[in-house]
Amino acid sequence: MTKCETLIGFSACTLLAAGLGQGTLDDEVALTPGEIAMVLEHSPLGDPPRDPTNGVADDPAAARFGQFLFFDTRLSAGGEHSCATCHQPDHAFADDKPVSKGMGTGTRNTQTLINVGYADWFFWDGRADSLWSQALKPIERDIELGLTRLEVAHLMHDDPDLREAYESIFGPLPDLSDERRFPATGKPDPDRPDDEASIAWATMTWEDQNTINRIFSNVGKAIAAYERRLTSRRSAFDVFVEGLREDDAAKMASLDPAAQRGLKLFMGKGNCRMCHSSPAFTDGLFHASLVGPGPGQAPADPGRFGGVNTLLLDPFNALGAYADNEGAERTQRLNGLHRDPHQWGAFKTPTLRNVAMTAPYMHAGQFETLEDVVRFYSTLEGAIPPGASTELVLRPLDLDDGELGDLVAFLESLTDVSVDPELKRQPASPQGEDR
Repeated sequence: MTKCETLIGFSACTLLAAGLGQGTLDDEVALTPGEIAMVLEHSPLGDPPRDPTNGVADDPAAARFGQFLFFDTRLSAGGEHSCATCHQPDHAFADDKPVSKGMGTGTRNTQTLINVGYADWFFWDGRADSLWSQALKPIERDIELGLTRLEVAHLMHDDPDLREAYESIFGPLPDLSDERRFPATGKPDPDRPDDEASIAWATMTWEDQNTINRIFSNVGKAIAAYERRLTSRRSAFDVFVEGLREDDAAKMASLDPAAQRGLKLFMGKGNCRMCHSSPAFTDGLFHASLVGPGPGQAPADPGRFGGVNTLLLDPFNALGAYADNEGAERTQRLNGLHRDPHQWGAFKTPTLRNVAMTAPYMHAGQFETLEDVVRFYSTLEGAIPPGASTELVLRPLDLDDGELGDLVAFLESLTDVSVDPELKRQPASPQGEDR
């Protein structure tokens, strides 16, 4: 076996020996064996990893129930918003606004839910460590859906269809009809202890609070089961990689010459895969991008530094009583987690799959187009002054206009719009076949 075959496999070596496919790759693109090896690491994207904290993560009935709830405006205080308000199917389950807008205006950009089941941390600051825990936060946040967990529990209890669906998955609901034990509205809010909802929650016994928390967490687990089905794995790039593996000229032609040149830049001069690694095109970690605040944004967003503390105090984290722990994978991550000054202003690396559909970009929507993003990293013009969390790897890429266009062309090749259309709408009912 040759050294080439050891590094990258027989099919890629065949391409190299034949002059990189004799025209199946653009003549200007001369991928080295090392670059081909890196390309092969980015595809295919397998199935989402299991979530040991969610016992119904891959239950079809739970996914259908969660899909119904995802589009249900009754999960908002005014009855006009739902999860889909910000996570719009036609925008790769993100939106087209710089920052999210629900009941009010947020401070951060809405992230795509495509391939969210592959993530380890959630939100830009990683303040949730499971998809089901993430799903709970917008429901109770005043500027998003503005409901309380007691209202959610009563909705499950009082609506016959929701109750039937819930109980078929999680078992019988307790009787919540006694308003003295279970007020109509209420949630814990340490920042506003005098708020009506906070006072109502404080009047409840620990046992009754635990009952409501269990119902609330189960709602999040159902929504997460649905969101895990939102996968994108068949982009033009993925077809191209299949062509590399199979020596298939037709499949390699799925990337035009500009996208092929952009691929080489991504793997080489741009060193984009330093952070956007793996088949998900993200390392799942937190980095300071040096991008300044957007118009009207706070000058200093703590990012991961603030998210760690929120996560550790969250009763719905992997160490909490509501996680269906079947193993120690996620609890081990939390046990070693602590706040570090170097986390200040660091944000989670977003996936690049379907990135062309999720403008504007960055944690506060500072850039309107992919061209703007690539130009920033090319010049670092307007970068904020370096601080404790400055990324030492960030250096101006010095791309010319042609290279900038090629890199954008490659990023656009990561688009896959083949999400099942049935997942983009609310089912007629939360349980069983549409009726």
